[in-house]
Amino acid sequence: MTPAGSLLTARALHKAYGSTPALDGADFSIHPGEVVAVMGPSGSGKSTLLHCLAGIIRPDSGSVLYGSRDLTHMSDAQRSALRRSDYGFVFQFGQLVPELTCLENVALPLRLNGVKRKEAEERSLEWLERLEVGEVRAKRPGEVSGGQGQRVAVARALAARPRVIFADEPTGALDSLNGERVMTLLTEAARDTNAAVVLVTHEARVAAYSDREVVVRDGQAREMAGLA
Repeated sequence: MTPAGSLLTARALHKAYGSTPALDGADFSIHPGEVVAVMGPSGSGKSTLLHCLAGIIRPDSGSVLYGSRDLTHMSDAQRSALRRSDYGFVFQFGQLVPELTCLENVALPLRLNGVKRKEAEERSLEWLERLEVGEVRAKRPGEVSGGQGQRVAVARALAARPRVIFADEPTGALDSLNGERVMTLLTEAARDTNAAVVLVTHEARVAAYSDREVVVRDGQAREMAGLA
């Protein structure tokens, strides 16, 4: 059973790497427009949970439902197509393509989805300006600051109008001031577009931008409010 109104739901996820368990019956759900922080110590399984939810890796058992579709029963090609069309990603170090300009980086997911260059660049420039980095559109990632580069990465994640955004330690490489600005812009933009945000972090100040918190310990996920 999927929780009423849930966009993405995981049930009883198990994943092991060799003899080492990473997930041991983890559950998770998120609704459209909701920001959920996934917290936990290093090695707790929080990044593995994100990768299963995003269809990057398959769990050994359990289900990941996106709407009515079970990602665990989809082919690699189907999951890749889903990540291009419905998912957006923000990583700790941005992972921008160094050979492309910032504008071309933001437009890249759109171009891969078949959007024509002019429309892709127009949409991308709108997001760069909304994220307050329109002035760096012609620069390459190595020519901008860390805070600017991370805003470009957020613009790239949002330009394709995803339904789910996966943010894995999105402020981990930034100072507190830039980190707060990135989180403000990311969460405001996501809520405006009704996108769900799965936010992996170990920082309480970053988790404070979420609607609720889930803690992963020993491969299991529990609501923060339910912890003793």
